[in-house]
Parts: sequence; C-alpha cells; structure tokens
Amino acid sequence: MSRIDAASARSLIAANPDVLVVDVRTSAEFESAHIDGAINLPLDQVDAHLQRIVTGAGGRMLLICQSGNRAERARTALGDAGLSDVVVLDGGMNSWIASGAPVNRGRARWSLERQVRLVAGSIVLTAAVASLWAPPAVFVAGFVGAGLTFAALTDTCAMGMMLAKLPYNRAGGVDVEAAIARLRQGSSRAGA
Repeated sequence: MSRIDAASARSLIAANPDVLVVDVRTSAEFESAHIDGAINLPLDQVDAHLQRIVTGAGGRMLLICQSGNRAERARTALGDAGLSDVVVLDGGMNSWIASGAPVNRGRARWSLERQVRLVAGSIVLTAAVASLWAPPAVFVAGFVGAGLTFAALTDTCAMGMMLAKLPYNRAGGVDVEAAIARLRQGSSRAGA
C-alpha cells in the first residue's frame, strides 16, 4: 500500500506515535497549515539529501504535500533509494483538511499549485492580448500551454520548481539539518 486516505492516516498516526510525518511542501505552504508534529522537508531538499534521509530514517514514514503529487514523487525517490516503509497521504493536505482533521494554522499563504495557475494564466492572458498588436506573441501562450501539457503528462512542473525557489516560498526557511536530525530521532524511537 503506497497511498492512504486521510482517515487511515489519522489512524496510523494515532496507533503509532513514532510514525514520521514528513511534509514535502515549501516552507511557506507548511507555515500556512500543517499536521501537528510534521517535519518540513521540501521536495527539493528530499532530492538533495536523499541518501542521508534513507540512511537516517527508520520506521514508517507518511509523506504529505498539498495534493499528493509531490509526496508521490518523494516516495518514488525514497523507494528507489531503498526506503520501503513509506506511504503517501492521498489528496495531501487538501484531503486532510476536507476530512476535518486537525491542523496547526499559521500565516495564510498560497499553495504552489495555486501560484502556478496564477503565473501560467497571467502569461497566457497577457500573450493573447499582446497578440492583438504583435501576432507572434501568441507563440508565448502556445509555449506555456505546451509546458502545462508536458507537466501533466510527466507529473512534473518546471514552473512550480522555479516558483518554489522564490523568497515568498522560502519564508521562514527550512533547517534541513534539524529536519534530518528529527528523522533520526524518530528512527531511534522506532527501534527502542
């Protein structure tokens, strides 16, 4: 089982307080709302520190993002690197919140997916309007459309990865060393 619904995730956390809840969203998204006790380790940091995470983490790991897509990418990377006891919250924080599960709320921020829709939509709209005066501008809209199609087919998003690097999405920052240390603490409790 690689994906579980919100009710099963709540049961897993309640039955096993040592389960490692790892939120792979940006620090800004995490600040907005997160599960109590979750470790924030954005997807780009999972990729950058993959071997350290696999070596240090032990026990069951529950991965969370906004909708489940980034968490699934992290699960695949961790699984390919040898970490097998990893599950993804199907539907991510969207399903967690929709189920009425408790969250720690902070300053409201836009999710990465919402930011991508805003930027892509704004570029397409601007290009469409600009094409009234400069017809070649329509190619910009086509380029964005092709990029979104590629993103859907490959379940990746170059625009989202670029937006994740903006200061807005790094607000508060993530202490990667502290996050990995918490993963190690979880593994030592699981082995006790």
